[in-house]
Amino acid sequence: MKKTVLSLILMLSCFLGSMNAQEPTVVSDTVRCAACDSIYLPQPTDDKHRVVTNKFKDNWFILGGVGIHAFSGDYSEVYKYSGFISPDFTIGAGKWFTPGIGAKLQFGIGNSRGYSKEWTPFTYGDRMVNGAGIPFWKSNNKWLDVNASVMFNLSRLFSGYEGKDSDRLMNQFIASVGIGALHHWGIEEQRNEWSGHFELQYSRFFDKKKSISLDLKAQTMLYQTNFDGVELKSSGENSAWFDINYGLSLGVTYYFKKRHWDRCVPSEKHVYNVTRNVIMPVPVNDCPEYGVMEFYVFFPNNYSGCDDAPVATDAQVNAIDYLASGVFTQKRFEDTDAVASRLAAGASLKGLKTVDIPTAEFMAMLDSLNAEDSVNMRYGYEMTASPVSLSMDAESMNAFKEKTGYYYAPVYSGNNTWYYRIDNETGTQRLVADANYKETQSFSLNAHEGLEMVRKYMNYNYDADLYSFADVYGAIDDNGSCVAESADSATVKRIEKIFADGKILYVVAEGFATSQDNFIGEDAENIGLERNRKLAFNRAYTVVQWLKGNSGFENLPDDYFAINALNDPIIRVDDDSVQGLNAKMRRCVKVRIHYVID
Repeated sequence: MKKTVLSLILMLSCFLGSMNAQEPTVVSDTVRCAACDSIYLPQPTDDKHRVVTNKFKDNWFILGGVGIHAFSGDYSEVYKYSGFISPDFTIGAGKWFTPGIGAKLQFGIGNSRGYSKEWTPFTYGDRMVNGAGIPFWKSNNKWLDVNASVMFNLSRLFSGYEGKDSDRLMNQFIASVGIGALHHWGIEEQRNEWSGHFELQYSRFFDKKKSISLDLKAQTMLYQTNFDGVELKSSGENSAWFDINYGLSLGVTYYFKKRHWDRCVPSEKHVYNVTRNVIMPVPVNDCPEYGVMEFYVFFPNNYSGCDDAPVATDAQVNAIDYLASGVFTQKRFEDTDAVASRLAAGASLKGLKTVDIPTAEFMAMLDSLNAEDSVNMRYGYEMTASPVSLSMDAESMNAFKEKTGYYYAPVYSGNNTWYYRIDNETGTQRLVADANYKETQSFSLNAHEGLEMVRKYMNYNYDADLYSFADVYGAIDDNGSCVAESADSATVKRIEKIFADGKILYVVAEGFATSQDNFIGEDAENIGLERNRKLAFNRAYTVVQWLKGNSGFENLPDDYFAINALNDPIIRVDDDSVQGLNAKMRRCVKVRIHYVID
């Protein structure tokens, strides 16, 4: 028996020791490889409902108020309602234990005026008679009341704590319920009894420190039925269960320091990036805020941007700029006169030389246009309801040339003519139908307005804040005329604040591709799978290279970035069209950015 007990004790000790040795770790939900980085976040503070409770001396307040109330007793219908209205005065003190739950002790003084058809210790004056011929006396019940209540800050319980010196929740609603002891005075015999208290309070604060509030209260006080000196009877008209005071009051509350709650317990070391057994501290101040932002970048069929990578400022074509705001394929015909001549003659343009339009030149051209033309020429991929492919008829091409000075061109690759940009190595692949070489419909998946569709159909992580590609692009790359119409200005500012005030901890890009492939040669299934796997990886690589080239990311070590190479990043799509919603949503890169704000 002793051996068994000793064995159990030893096992329990080992188990508890292993628990104490573990540190809380947050890793990307998409990375599961031994070489990948992990992030140690020992004190997460991004939950608006999480605070650290303060010491007993903190979060105290005092209050005072004046009000009026009406009394409802056993003979409330005897005479005029105005005879039931009386003033009252209240002072008190209390403490908030959390932002949502507190307690207070109040002292109140007042009187309850009314009428009685019976002579009681509270009646006075001569007997009167009402219009129905019923005799009665006036009644005046003077009292002192001490009560304790539990308080519930409904605004904070539902909306979360707003934080220190915040301009949120300047208007708050508070409910209180409590019990008190009441003393009747001004009568010959001493009388005491219990009282019940219910309040609904509206508090208006006037500064971010929330040091003082103006309070409007609706309140009800319940007493036992002999409060007015009339006993409850088993028969007859005097059958009320409670006597009641109900009324309104106006008052002021002053909150002593410390008034706020912290999100975490300050400590010297908060954040570490652990990369391949190398510890890299990320310096932050006390109590940082941790967060995760997530966005998707959607790509056209057969395009990953690999031929445009590495993304650099002097590159001929910037893959991400093309997705965000590029008109058509970002190519133009070199010989403008030859194009004009063939268009006039109705001849084919195939065979004429085309060249890439440098990204900087293209963006400058858009910015030089007037506002209307600039908006009308936003043909980024899935950036608006307008598809990226343009018509090649003479009228459309001449109208474009009048605004820009050149004729746009498709991508000629072997026997294929692509009406949107593709990778060089995929350009010669044959598609099932000619219609697939053109993008003729758009769901705005890369724009802010497409976020609801992304939330509905994509398996995004609910622990992260979801943004659109247009919002992120506008915040870190460009928020000019090209993208502004596809982004949300308030969201862009919020992301800009994150990057301005925060530090990037870790970036994970996960690429996806569809199962669609038209290769029919030997070992077709495996070859098609490998081609799509490569597209998935290249898409993620393109996005990572774009991020690393922007301020806020360019000085981060390579270990802060990860491309998730899943075993099977291919999503099954049973559809011959590459323009359907199901296919479009599966050609994408999912990006998660972990950050911390001091």
